[in-house]
Amino acid sequence: MYLTVNDTAYWYELNGDGEPVVFLHGFTGTTGTWANIVNNMMNDCQTLTIDLPGHGKTDINPPKTMEAFCWDLARLLDYLQWENVHLIGYSMGGRTALSFALVYPERVKSLTLESTSPGLADKEERQNRRNNDEKLAQRIEAEGIEAFVKYWENMPLFQSQQQLPEAVRETIRTERLSHSEEGLAQSLRFMGTGAQPSWWEKLQHLNTPVLLVTGELDRKFMDINKAMVKLMPSADHVTVKNSGHAIHVEQHATFGKIVNGFLHSIQ
Repeated sequence: MYLTVNDTAYWYELNGDGEPVVFLHGFTGTTGTWANIVNNMMNDCQTLTIDLPGHGKTDINPPKTMEAFCWDLARLLDYLQWENVHLIGYSMGGRTALSFALVYPERVKSLTLESTSPGLADKEERQNRRNNDEKLAQRIEAEGIEAFVKYWENMPLFQSQQQLPEAVRETIRTERLSHSEEGLAQSLRFMGTGAQPSWWEKLQHLNTPVLLVTGELDRKFMDINKAMVKLMPSADHVTVKNSGHAIHVEQHATFGKIVNGFLHSIQ
């Protein structure tokens, strides 16, 4: 279904019945990213999945910053008459979910962050990341989506996905190829790690129950989340063995069990 908010037509899907749970996918993902997780939660929850700006069926223009999308998401929740929700985000979607929880804490009942960072605290580091994201955006526009996907799926961050069955890897590849060059380039420029605010200093004020989930093979995000959990008043950190960055894809049954346990513990 589509809902137009602030000149952007957002594609979203509703499934199940019960406690409202919102899922936000990562860079190059879509609502389909969460299919296995959603199917296992439909008996207990009403799930909302959204194609984020620059992705899937959601309008490309106008470009959206992280803060602008958070405002739009609040309007979508108003439309659905959801006062507060359980919010689950992966990678870029996790950064977005964390942003929303800090801007609209009263709207978030719990927060699950998979392989997520709060941004970059150092200004120079943020500028370097913006520069690198701009170079990648230009590369996508110049070389096309197929060349980019080939580059992206061979990054060390996703090396563990090479062990997945061919059918699963083909599904992931098809999802990545479904995007437009302009959409992904805009996402990097406006919602990339360098473009968003740093939330490190705000973590201590987040009183919402938080679950941090990382894969043991993803050392970078393991270290980031170990630092995050020390700053959050109500956070737990779970490590999934033999998994990399995309736990919900690599070990969807384990990820679903962890999330369900967390949600049931706070209802």
